[in-house]
Amino acid sequence: MAKKLILVDGHSLAYRAFHALPVNLQTSRGELTNAVYGFSSMLLNVLHNEQPDYVIVTFDKGPSFRVREYAEYKAHRVKMPAEMRGQMPRIRQFVEVLGIPSMELDDFEADDLLGTLSLQAAEAGVDVVIVTGDRDALQLVDDRVTVLTSGRRFSDTLHYTPEAVRAKYGLEPAQLIDLKALMGDKSDNIPGVRGVGEKGGIAMLQQYGSLEAIYEHLDELATR
Repeated sequence: MAKKLILVDGHSLAYRAFHALPVNLQTSRGELTNAVYGFSSMLLNVLHNEQPDYVIVTFDKGPSFRVREYAEYKAHRVKMPAEMRGQMPRIRQFVEVLGIPSMELDDFEADDLLGTLSLQAAEAGVDVVIVTGDRDALQLVDDRVTVLTSGRRFSDTLHYTPEAVRAKYGLEPAQLIDLKALMGDKSDNIPGVRGVGEKGGIAMLQQYGSLEAIYEHLDELATR
């Protein structure tokens, strides 16, 4: 049996918990706890259900290199709510108390670390489950890497294998990054190709296979 590694996108899971649960959850001393409660509940459930051999939680650390590459990256996003910011030290404390190592790196986001760690683990023959609220991670799914994310309700979970990604998008997981390039990403304030949405982008990738191949057939697309 292969060993199993759980990789947790700390900030993504904390945001999902904060927005999914009532903000007025608090201790008897008035300390807000909705993000802490949701984060800890999700993490403990994952540990119980998955029984991993290894666990790592990653966190964001300041602006990433993407801001230098594209100044408008996430420029439209509001800052982290003060009610959530005050709970982040407790979330980090909870991770530390469980004895789980956490990682963060200047100039990179938590999901950058998830991608690197998942690749390194898979190459070492370790099975990986990525726990995140960000479906951009689906591009990482392969025979050794799966993604566990919350569903419509915070208590629901969706487990994405390669088969599940194909069933939802009609594409291979590795093609999802090209799909985002075509349709853009409103959540990150990244524009796509004008007039191309998810349906059109999927159709082009199903026909041509990759963004590079689409560029090679622009003359065909222009005549449609």
